[in-house]
Amino acid sequence: MAESDNTFKKAPKRKPMKGKSVAVSPEMRQAYADLIKEREAKQETYARHLPQDETRRR
Repeated sequence: MAESDNTFKKAPKRKPMKGKSVAVSPEMRQAYADLIKEREAKQETYARHLPQDETRRR
């Protein structure tokens, strides 16, 4: 039990990794933006049909 003081010590902080940058054509960028808008619309219509009040379930 002599090594128990090392058990709960904080881990040393890591250096943040540098992000990668990717060159994308304007067509691909627009297609990705359209995909995001389509997903948001689907999520909105899905959430619209869910019950609003959770207390009425039981």
